[in-house]
Amino acid sequence: MLSLPDLLRAIASGELSPSEHVDDVLSRLDADRTNSVVLLDADRARARAAELSAMSARGEWAGPLHGVAVGIKDVVDVEGLPTRCGSRILDGAPPAAVDAPVVAMLRAAGAVVVGKLHTHEFAYGPTGDAAASGPARNPHDPARITGGSSSGPAAAVAAGHLPLAVGTDTGASVRTPAALCGVAGLKPRRGALPGAGVFPLAESFDTVGLLAADAASLAVARRALASGSGTGAAHRSGNGDRRPPVPGRPGAGPGSGPPLRIGVASGAWWRPHDPVIADAVRTAADALTALGADLSEQDTPGIEELAATYPLITGAEAYATHREWFATRRDEYQPVTAARIAPNAELPAHTYVDARRTRTRCSAALLAHLRCEVLLCPTTRLRATPIGASDVDGVPVRPSMLELTSPFNLTDRPVVALPVPVPGLPAGVQLVGITAGEDALLDLAGALEGVLR
Repeated sequence: MLSLPDLLRAIASGELSPSEHVDDVLSRLDADRTNSVVLLDADRARARAAELSAMSARGEWAGPLHGVAVGIKDVVDVEGLPTRCGSRILDGAPPAAVDAPVVAMLRAAGAVVVGKLHTHEFAYGPTGDAAASGPARNPHDPARITGGSSSGPAAAVAAGHLPLAVGTDTGASVRTPAALCGVAGLKPRRGALPGAGVFPLAESFDTVGLLAADAASLAVARRALASGSGTGAAHRSGNGDRRPPVPGRPGAGPGSGPPLRIGVASGAWWRPHDPVIADAVRTAADALTALGADLSEQDTPGIEELAATYPLITGAEAYATHREWFATRRDEYQPVTAARIAPNAELPAHTYVDARRTRTRCSAALLAHLRCEVLLCPTTRLRATPIGASDVDGVPVRPSMLELTSPFNLTDRPVVALPVPVPGLPAGVQLVGITAGEDALLDLAGALEGVLR
């Protein structure tokens, strides 16, 4: 599968038609062995690709993602398809009446929605191995987890099935599967991509994000959605050029302007259990230094108190959503999901309120303490673990996949998760925008991956 910038150049040049691309994607997804596919929308995807191919032949294009196949995590509504959230509870869900706004934005930008992708049940878990359809499987080792909850999007992109996928991230759910599968993920600030039409996990943190093979692809996709140029109408380029504009690579990061002040998270909280992940952070730090970035170690006082509020807030909000089903249909949940929901039935209201207040206080203190524009840290403490394992050599799996990512949902910072080349299973790092915004992060990530390759 071509990266998104290369794919768009191929479509713009006529080397590849939208129909040829979509047929190839559907063929790959149909033969998928990672259990990342929930439901294909093949007939509609092929019909739309044919329309876009005809537009290309006339020198017209539908938007900046003209002809690009995209998969959607099955907690996000796609008109005409059911949203089952990986659960038997929603086996009989009717087709969605309308697209979620983020799906509508993708279509308006010229993308072709090809189907729904695997999710950890109700997006309530960072492993991706608990769903009505069974576990998603890591393309690098099918006996291991993909990470979750955006398990299908990460696996499908990593397997080379498609160039772009939509996921969601409440505490880890784009970045952890990106790290474990070796792809790139973007968690924007909450609401930067619209969250309507997405089944809720915890409304305080739920965030729509993107997964792609690399940061260059994320940058193209994100800027296409932000450009407002995907209106669904035909466009024709000027100056006699009948081809659509083609994307360039992201900017040069630190070398393109004043050096960014980058902090490297230090202290016991940020120490991975897997030494290869620690090596990945050092590799990324060295590469950023080579790019001219100004690096310094940054401690994070209060991080444990802050992180401890995440399960309390998320648990209370998730229970509020599931309370009626849980009272009448508990045996239809996956056992691990039921075990996470159950303790919140007796959670006092003051515990939830106290956790929210602590989150506000600790978030403000942490952000005020940090003296950097971007924070570099590992994404997970472990690499992909065996499917179904609750611990590895005495190290609990679930916290290892969640605790390094959730602080940035609690503080509502934008994050780019990026793979770093290491021996064996993939490992990843996070670039967190403490004061830097998405554009700066994506430029920095693009420059970093250029050095790492």
